[in-house]
Amino acid sequence: MIHRRTLMTASSALALGASPLRALADTIKLPFENGERPIVKYPQKRPMIGLTQRPPQLETPFSVFNEGVLTPNDAFFVRYHLANIPFDDIDPDTWTIEIKGAVDKPLKLKLADLKRLPAIDLVAVNQCSGNSRGFSEPRVAGGQLANGAMGNARWHGVPLKAVLDQAGVKAGAKQVAYEGFDGPVIDKTPKFVKALDIDHARDGEVMIAWQMNGADLPVLNGFPVRMIVPGWYGTYWMKHLNEVTVLDKEYDGFWMKGAYRIPDTENAMIEPGTAPKATVPINRFNVRSFITSVADGTSVKAGQTTLKGIAFDGGSGIKAVDVSADDGKSWVAAKLGQDLGKYSFREWTLPVTLAAGAHALKVRATANDGKVQPDKPGWNPPGYMRNVIESVRVTAA
Repeated sequence: MIHRRTLMTASSALALGASPLRALADTIKLPFENGERPIVKYPQKRPMIGLTQRPPQLETPFSVFNEGVLTPNDAFFVRYHLANIPFDDIDPDTWTIEIKGAVDKPLKLKLADLKRLPAIDLVAVNQCSGNSRGFSEPRVAGGQLANGAMGNARWHGVPLKAVLDQAGVKAGAKQVAYEGFDGPVIDKTPKFVKALDIDHARDGEVMIAWQMNGADLPVLNGFPVRMIVPGWYGTYWMKHLNEVTVLDKEYDGFWMKGAYRIPDTENAMIEPGTAPKATVPINRFNVRSFITSVADGTSVKAGQTTLKGIAFDGGSGIKAVDVSADDGKSWVAAKLGQDLGKYSFREWTLPVTLAAGAHALKVRATANDGKVQPDKPGWNPPGYMRNVIESVRVTAA
């Protein structure tokens, strides 16, 4: 359990305008225009890439993903939508989640009540919808992120289904809407509320978690509880969860009907500069893979080296990873690492021999549902769901 002194120290520091405990002297240049970012240090976090201060948005330095298949809690990315976050009011002993709406028995559950229910563990990737937005061509509005707005963790909590069953979902229920403790600074700003169809909410995998990687959630990652929606983008993973409402109709609030929508096309992409004919709420990840063991633009020793990386998708699992050391002219199957579940990063490795000179390394993942990464990047107006085959250019000497 998190120590109260640790919680209060972190909460007090974060309550001061949600500014970093200290800004470090270093900066990093992300690989796109206007990509210079500060390196900042927040409570319970190692130095991370700072995007905004209020609300805090922190990107994981990409080298972290080479440390292991699970992303350390102190390096897990942070994304907030609303800036009024009363961190100093978070008390795990008095925290409650209200279950209401179209239920037989409205509930107010404390953290201790949740922990008395049968718990589950699930390894799953949380990825921001705008991860990699900074690479969009043409550029689009929104947080200009590189590839670090994602992370993989072992989540521990209770299925949302168990909580809903305890309250008793009424016949005819259509969706479950839910919200957290953060709120708008201006009254006219809509409260951040997300919704899932009732069958999805009760699939036994959507969960209310209070631990990640065997420890309490960091304050900036949703302490004391957050919603886990495996395989779906992070906009649905509500932090500081405190209210769940069962609805007998489709939720029509701004953050479902107006924001986080993608073109209703096969790949959620359209021609740059055009507008989609129709949109749908963003939902599952598409398949992605990365090389983590070498960085773009670096030098490596000529001869044999072992490349390493990660791959994931929205829940079918990874079938194969192929690597090219000659800019896509030929491909070799990599060895897949331990399977931690269909929602997890899947590590891969491949020994390659690099002669002296320049090399363009590429990685391509295939999911169990047959979907493969495209060789050209798609585009949509919000800059969502990039999953092109990634290239890393190195010089062997």
